[in-house]
Order: sequence, then structure tokens, then C-alpha cells
Amino acid sequence: MGSGMAAVSNFKDLIGRAPDRLDLATREAVVGKVVAMQIYTPKNLALQRIEAIGDSVPECVAQLKERGLDPFEHEFSRLNPPFLAR
Repeated sequence: MGSGMAAVSNFKDLIGRAPDRLDLATREAVVGKVVAMQIYTPKNLALQRIEAIGDSVPECVAQLKERGLDPFEHEFSRLNPPFLAR
């Protein structure tokens, strides 16, 4: 599906969005990207929202620090395809 990249003109526009709420074209455009999301604890009740997105964990850490956020309060994961072909 070649139109996936057109779905995202700037990956930082995805900050604050829930990965499971991205439309199919956007999700395909970000496959392989690393995202940082705040770690949920009963104390902070963090929502699963993208706080940083990039090609690597160090890139996400730099984005978090730029925004004054503590990288140690975030989990990092690579985004997989929205579904597996059978």
C-alpha cells in the first residue's frame, strides 16, 4: 500500500495519540518506528499515548528530554504491522 507515507507528513504530529487509534494508512506508515509511552502506574494512571517517536530509542530519549520529560518514566517499543498476513 504505497499511500501510507502520505498519511504522516511529520511523525511528531503523532505525539499525544494512542497507537491503537491510528488509522490503517498511518499505522502502516509508522511500522518499524520506535515509540515512547509513559509507564502506567496506579499513582499516575498514564494513558497509552505516544510521547516520542523515532527510528531508535536514543532518538526518542532525546525528544523526551527536549520536552522536559524523564525517559526513565517511559517504555519504548517498536511498532509492528497492524495485522499479520496469513
